[in-house]
Amino acid sequence: MQRQKTPPESDLPPLAAIKVKCSSPRFAPSTATPTAGAQRKIGIAVDLSDESAFSVKWAVHHYLRPGDAVILVHVRPTSVLYGADWGSVDLSMAETDEESQKKLEDDFDTFTASKASDLAQPLVEAQIPFKIHIVKDHDMKERLCLEVERLGLSAVIMGSRGFGARKRGSDARLGSVSDYCVRHCVCPVVVVRYQDETDGAGGGAEPAVSAASAAEDEDAEYRDATDDRRG
Repeated sequence: MQRQKTPPESDLPPLAAIKVKCSSPRFAPSTATPTAGAQRKIGIAVDLSDESAFSVKWAVHHYLRPGDAVILVHVRPTSVLYGADWGSVDLSMAETDEESQKKLEDDFDTFTASKASDLAQPLVEAQIPFKIHIVKDHDMKERLCLEVERLGLSAVIMGSRGFGARKRGSDARLGSVSDYCVRHCVCPVVVVRYQDETDGAGGGAEPAVSAASAAEDEDAEYRDATDDRRG
C-alpha cells in the first residue's frame, strides 16, 4: 500500500485572515499609558464648543494639581446631523448615496478628533498627562455617566452652556446634560459656567462653579462661587 505524501508547506492553502474589530472602529482604541499611575483621574466632558474649551482652561488654572491625569471625554452623536457646529463640511451630502454618507461620517470623525486635540492644548502647555476618549451614542447624558463610572474617574468637570443650558429667570443654572450628570454620576461633578456678555458679566470676566457629589440629596441646593464672593 502506497503512503500519501504530505505536500510541502509552501503548497498548502493559506489560512483565512482573522480581523479583530475594536468597539469603536472609527476611533483609535483608548490607551491607559498617559494616565497610568496618576493619583487622580479627572474627566473633562467636552462637546467641542467654546464653553468646553473654557472648562479645560479653568481646570488647568484652578482645579488640577500635581499627580493628576486628565481624560477628555466626548460623546460623539450617532448622526452627524445632530453634532456640534463643525464648520465648512457640506451637510447636503447627508441624504445622498451610501458612499457619500460614509465620506460625511469620515469627515466628521476627522473634525472631531482635530477639535478635541485643539481643546487639549492647555493640558499640553501645562505638561499635564491626558488622553482623549471618544465614544458614539445617541444619548449623551446616560453615556457620559456610564463612561465616568467605567473609566473610574475621581471627578468630572464640565461646562453648562455648551451642554444645553437653559435660562431660569435672570440666572443661568445647570443645563440638561450637566444637571443629569450632577444627579447620576458616581463621582463628584464640577460644573463651570462661563459668563459672557449676555449674562451681564462684561465678557466672561468671572466663572461660576457649581459642585455636587453623587451622594448628595436630589433636592440639594447648588450655590455659585460668585454668590459666595459677593457675601
